[in-house]
Formats: sequence, C-alpha cells, structure tokens
Amino acid sequence: MFERLWTWMRAEDEGPGFSRLRWRLFWTAFAVRVLYILVARTYHVRLANDHFQFAWEMGRIARALATGYGFADPFAGHTGPTAWSPPVYPLLLAGIFKLFGVYSNASAFVILIINSIFSAAIAPAVHEIANRCYSRRVALWSGWAWALYPAALQYAVHWIWEMSLTTCFFTWILIIALRIRGIGDSAEAPSRLTPTLLWSAFGLLWGLIFLLNSTLILFLPACALWMLASKKQAFLPSLSRAALAGVLFIACLAPWIYRNWTVFHAFIPSRGNLGAELYQSMLPSHGGFPWGTTVPPVEQDPELQLYRRMGEVAYVRQRGEEGKALIRQNPAQFADWTLKRIYFFWVSVPKPPEHGILNEAIREMNYCLFSLTGLLGLALSLRRRIPAAGLFACAFLLIPVPYYLLTVQARFRHPLEPLITIFTVFLIQSATRRSTRPAASLTEQIAR
Repeated sequence: MFERLWTWMRAEDEGPGFSRLRWRLFWTAFAVRVLYILVARTYHVRLANDHFQFAWEMGRIARALATGYGFADPFAGHTGPTAWSPPVYPLLLAGIFKLFGVYSNASAFVILIINSIFSAAIAPAVHEIANRCYSRRVALWSGWAWALYPAALQYAVHWIWEMSLTTCFFTWILIIALRIRGIGDSAEAPSRLTPTLLWSAFGLLWGLIFLLNSTLILFLPACALWMLASKKQAFLPSLSRAALAGVLFIACLAPWIYRNWTVFHAFIPSRGNLGAELYQSMLPSHGGFPWGTTVPPVEQDPELQLYRRMGEVAYVRQRGEEGKALIRQNPAQFADWTLKRIYFFWVSVPKPPEHGILNEAIREMNYCLFSLTGLLGLALSLRRRIPAAGLFACAFLLIPVPYYLLTVQARFRHPLEPLITIFTVFLIQSATRRSTRPAASLTEQIAR
C-alpha cells in the first residue's frame, strides 16, 4: 500500500515536464484545504463588533460596495470614501457579498475556497522552483510539504485576507524570472511561452500584487534587473520587453490612482494609511507592536470620531507628522523597537495570553524552527552557488523592511514561506546525504 502511494506521489515516469505530478500536487493541496474548512467549520466567522473579524477593514469596505456606498467606510458607520486598503481584495469580497450575502456563512465559505485555490496553486510552483534550482528529489519533497504541511494552509483556511493571493502571485513571479534566465531549462519541457509573454505576465502580476499588498514592491526592481542580466536574451530586446511590463504594471494601477486623485485630490498609488500606521507604531502604549486596527471600529471611540471629522487624507497626514515627530524625539526608542521587530519577524510575534500557554509555545517553536531552517538553507544555497540563490536572498532582505520599520505579525512572513519550504528541504536532504557518506565508505572498505 505504502509503495503504491509513494509511486503515485513520485510520478517519475511522466517525462521532464512533470505535468501530471504538478496537477496531483494542486488537487491534493486543494482537497486538504477544503476538507479542513468543512471539518473545522472555519466559515463560521465570529459576530463580535458587527462581524468586524470578517476581513476587518476590507470586509467593511466590501460591505459598503455591496450595499451601494462605494469604496468607503473601513471601520464603523459611514465615514466616507477611503483608500485605507488596496482595491483588489475588497472588490473580490464585494462581488461575493452581492451573490451570497453580506457577512454570511456562504460568503465566508466561498472566499475561503478561493483562498484555498490560490494556496494550492503554490504547491506546483514550489515544485518547479525547486526542480529548476536544486534537484528532482528536493522538488518532490518541497511540493508535497507545501501541499500537506498544516502551517502552509493556515492563512487559506482561517484568514479572510489577501495573503494566499499575494503569495501565489509572488511565487509565480519567481518562476517567470527563472524561465526568463533559462535556469533549469534542461530539466523542464520546452516552454510554450515566449519572452514577450513572460515579461507581460511579470508586469500584470506585479500590478495585482501592488493592489493587494504594496509592501512587496521593494523586490520588484531587484527582480527586474536580475532578469535583464540574462545571457540567453539580447539586452535591447529584453529592455523593450521590460518596458512593456512596466507599461502593463502602470496600466493596472492607473484606474485606482485616477479614482484616488478625483476623490481625494491626492496621489495614492496603492493605500493611503501609512502616516496613521507610523503614528501608531510609535505610541508608548503599544510598545512598538500595535494590536488590532489603527482606528478602533467603534462608533463612540474618540479616534474614529477624529477620523470622521477630519477626513481620511487629512487625518493620515496629521498622524504621519505626529509619528515623525515622535521618532525625532525618541530615536533610541525607534531603533530599539525596530530591532525587536526584526527579531520577532523571524522568531514569532507573541500572542495575547488567552491563546493558551501550550498552544502558544508550540506555535512559536514551529514558527522559529521554520525560520531557522529556511535561513540556514538559504545560506547553504549561497555557499554552494545554487542558481538564483542571490535573487532569493534579495527577497529575504527587501520584503521584510517595511515591517521592520512599522509593525510585524506572523502573517507578514507568508510570501517568503514557499522559499523557506524549499530551503528547509534542501538543508535537511543535504545533512542526510552527508551523514550517510561515512557509513557508505565503511561498507565499501569492508567489501574490499
């Protein structure tokens, strides 16, 4: 039985494209996620604060869209137009609310299924990245690890938020980069996508990511420059294709930028809450780690009243100036909290005590161990000059920077977790092979 299961999981007789194996990875990952949603009934969202935990600010904006108030009202009551959150996920939620009801269990189930589709689509992407840069064995274990490991599916099945979509798009962008550079082409079936199509997909995916989670944009220039350095493609044609990708990227952003300019008379390319986040991150009462929302979603709260009275743009601008003033007054405090945020990004952000001491200890241990093995696997990849290891290192260096400076939560690491999975498998298999070499040598000596 186990031998048949192992043969089914390996599927090594399918040729260099591994197409059937990758479909197995996707459908298995998707089935596991859907089964968990059904068994754990995670589509039953808490009712506190008028369903605010149903996608938080994005859920409030989606409700306003679905009920005719437009892209507005991110907290409580009718506070007017907003750019507090990027538009893609609230628009997706609003469409689901229209079809299945506002804050209904059916809507929660549908959006979690959509999250699960994107989360499952990461499994074949992980397999391709590992197969191109490492080996078939690393690719096999990495793909199945993402498909089945509980920590990899948590944000798809528990969180009504953008993490699964963002992580999926980001992981496929890495595949586009590898294909442009031709890394691992000998181990893959010939691509039917031309460089022009790949660069076009690159621009469109980055446009979607920027309208989902703009913090990842720091990695875009490094990734594009790395792709332009390809020796397989002539520089000038590659530069023209990169320009096309840039045009498509801007085209994705243009409607949202235009809307914000006409509504707020301000240039807001993605989201407009940076100043408020900066202010909250410097409040002594928060200790550098704001919990909950920046503006409390309670009608009577003075902060919400100030937000409503001033309007979003003026409120964020004022809070941003106050946040900068706090940094100038307390540079040592800002530096201390930044170092703590760097530490907690990789080691795990403590949760409130009501989560339970044992559960919290297990969660932190798993989170920290995964970071450690991932970072060690990345270091080993750099040492052994694994193809694209430098690109992956840039992602690890650049993507966390905004979180180091403002706030940090465990979910912010999720876009890096497909790579962490690959690095962990590579590290473990490298250690396993090394530990078996002396035994093999001893066996050979005895045979002689």
